[in-house]
Amino acid sequence: MSGYTPPFSVTNEMLMQVAGIAEKTGRITSYRSFETRPHLRRNNRIRSIHSSLAIEANSLSLDEVRSVIDGRAVIGPEKEIQEVKNAYQAYDMLGSFDPYSLRDLQKLHGVMTYLTVQESGVFRSHNEGVFNGDVCIFMAPPPQFVPEQMRALFEWMSAAKGLVHPLILSSVFHYEFVFIHPFSDGNGRMARLWQTALLSEWNPVFQDLPLESRIHEFQDGYYDAIAACHAAGSSDIFIGFMLDQIERTLDWALEQVSEQDAQLSGPVRKLLDAMEHDVPYTAAQLMDALGMRSRDSFRRHYLAPALEQGLIRMGIPEKPTSRNQTYIRR
Repeated sequence: MSGYTPPFSVTNEMLMQVAGIAEKTGRITSYRSFETRPHLRRNNRIRSIHSSLAIEANSLSLDEVRSVIDGRAVIGPEKEIQEVKNAYQAYDMLGSFDPYSLRDLQKLHGVMTYLTVQESGVFRSHNEGVFNGDVCIFMAPPPQFVPEQMRALFEWMSAAKGLVHPLILSSVFHYEFVFIHPFSDGNGRMARLWQTALLSEWNPVFQDLPLESRIHEFQDGYYDAIAACHAAGSSDIFIGFMLDQIERTLDWALEQVSEQDAQLSGPVRKLLDAMEHDVPYTAAQLMDALGMRSRDSFRRHYLAPALEQGLIRMGIPEKPTSRNQTYIRR
C-alpha cells in the first residue's frame, strides 16, 4: 500500500463547483456572520450532532438532543443519550486536533464512542459491512488490512495537502474512510466529523455550518453515491455529491444570516454596535453610550428585544432584577 493514491479524477465541473463554494464561503467569512452570532453557531452545532446521529438510527429528536446538551433530563435509550454527549464533546474539540493525524483520529473515535462500544478508539477486529438501514451496500475490507489501509490513506492526505483542494481532498477522504470502515461502530459519525475538521482547517467557518443536516436530508442519495463509487472503483460520484451538499449548506447559511439581519430592529442594531464582545455593561453605561435618558424606552426597545433574541446575556442571570446587573454581548 506504500505510495497509495485513491482513485479519483478532478473534472471541470468539480472545479466550477469549487470556485462557487469558495466565493460563498468568502461571503460568509467576510461578513463575520457566525462569529458575531453565537446563538446561531450553537444552534447549527446542535443540528449537526442531531443529523449525524439520526443517520445512524439514533431516535432522539432535535429538541431532545438540545435538552441533553443543555443538561436537562431526557427520557430515552441510555446509549442514545450517551451518543449525544459523546458527539457534543467530539465536535467541541474541532480546531484543537490535527485532521491529518491518524493518532488523533483514533483518539477522537474514543471520545465519540465512549461507553457505547467495546472497541472504542481501536480498529475493528471483525468483518463489517456498510448499510443503509437494513440494506447492505458492500462488505468492507477484512480487519487485518485496516491498519495498513488507514496508514496509507493518511500518508496520501499529508502528501496531497496543498496539491489537492481541501473541498476535494476532504470528500475523497470521506469516501475512502467509509470504504475501509476501520471501526466496529461510529464510522459514519467519524467520517462526517473528519470531513468537517478538514474543511475547518481550510476555513474555520465550517465549524459553524451544519453540513450533516444536508447529508441527512439527502440520506438516500448519500448511500447511493457510496454504492455507485464502490461499483465504479472511483470516488468521483461521491465528490460531486458532497460538493453539492456543501454548496446547499452555504446557500442555507447565507439565507439564515440574511433572515437574522432582517429581524434586527434599528435600536437593537445600535445597542450591539455600542457593545464589545464579552465585556459587561450596566444599563446606565449603555444608555450613556446611546445618548438616552428614558430607562423605560431603553428597556422596551433596546434591551428586551436583544435579550429575547439571545444576542446579549445577563451577567447575573439568577438575579434578573439585581441593581448590579450587567449585560454582555454574546
